[in-house]
Amino acid sequence: MKITSIEIKQYLLPLEPAFKAAWDPNPRKKFASTLVYVHTDEGITGIGSGDLMTGFAGHEHLFIGQDPFAIERHSQIIDNIDFHYGRCWPLDLALWDLMGKATGQPVYKLLGGRADKILAYASSGELVEPEVRAERALGFIEQGFKAMKIRFHHKNPKDDIKVVEAVRKAVGDKLEIMVDANQGWKMPWDTERTWDLKTAHQVAKELEKLNVFWLEEPLPSHDFRGLAKLREMVGIRIAGGEMNRNWYDFREMNHLGSLDVYQPDVALSGGITQVKKIGEMVQANGAWFSPHTWTNGIGLLANLHLSAAISLCPYLEFPYDPPAWTAERRDFVQKEKFMVDSDGYLVVPQKPGLGFELDEEALDRYEINHVYVGESS
Repeated sequence: MKITSIEIKQYLLPLEPAFKAAWDPNPRKKFASTLVYVHTDEGITGIGSGDLMTGFAGHEHLFIGQDPFAIERHSQIIDNIDFHYGRCWPLDLALWDLMGKATGQPVYKLLGGRADKILAYASSGELVEPEVRAERALGFIEQGFKAMKIRFHHKNPKDDIKVVEAVRKAVGDKLEIMVDANQGWKMPWDTERTWDLKTAHQVAKELEKLNVFWLEEPLPSHDFRGLAKLREMVGIRIAGGEMNRNWYDFREMNHLGSLDVYQPDVALSGGITQVKKIGEMVQANGAWFSPHTWTNGIGLLANLHLSAAISLCPYLEFPYDPPAWTAERRDFVQKEKFMVDSDGYLVVPQKPGLGFELDEEALDRYEINHVYVGESS
């Protein structure tokens, strides 16, 4: 089997009403998805999604004509492109989807097949009033969720803590609560000061009193030593690493003991090939691996396959904050919208590859750019 061509297409879904993401200054009125298609001479196509694939054009010849199963080679080249130009890890996901289809196996079985389901935590995206967040939390319980994550982003952390207090009062011990402080990285326009170690310590101690399961991204993602110090100072689990782009960041964090929960996203940083190695490394050191999943439904599925294969963490992130952020919006390029079962589990699809089908009607309606088609000569 040889790779014959690679296509990159982009799609844009209008959002009405808009999505008021906590990390954005203005409500989002559109949601973009990029798909990469890897075609072969045997008629099998692998599909991946995630980042924009910026920087890939001009490098297609490095893959065309190659065996798609030479995944370590391909991962190294994608890593080289990442260093020089941009993140093209959706290509790695497409290759794993292709390998699964070619072997007739779901990807998680090729990766280790530890489990076929994992509990989801409903991961919120909006800043809303405490009573609204508490009401939404009760709705999660009715849907079967056993855990949720609350997004912080108020200027005063005391206002964020009030939201956690309201949720804990409403749900009692029926939900585990995670908190995302969103201090690890910044959007291009964000010039506000991030938390320092003392602020993170003060917040963590308050969250301990509320029995919060973990505190995510409480310090900048490059502050490996500060994270390690914080972890030693508090009893609450410290999570992070969702936007660390380099495998050696995780090697250093693992060496220093920076985190209890490591969250590299296969769609953004390393693909399945490299993130599997990171997950195994940190788990060997006693930490958990539980990836970030906020891209789209295909990125979520890719992270699910890897987590089901190797993760020891009891939960996986599920981007879901209705009515603002729904499976219909997140998964608009997919025929089937992915949802938890009645017990709060994400069940891994048993179809070959990543296990999804595209919604051709939606693709025709929302395509905005056919970026590139590279074909063998």
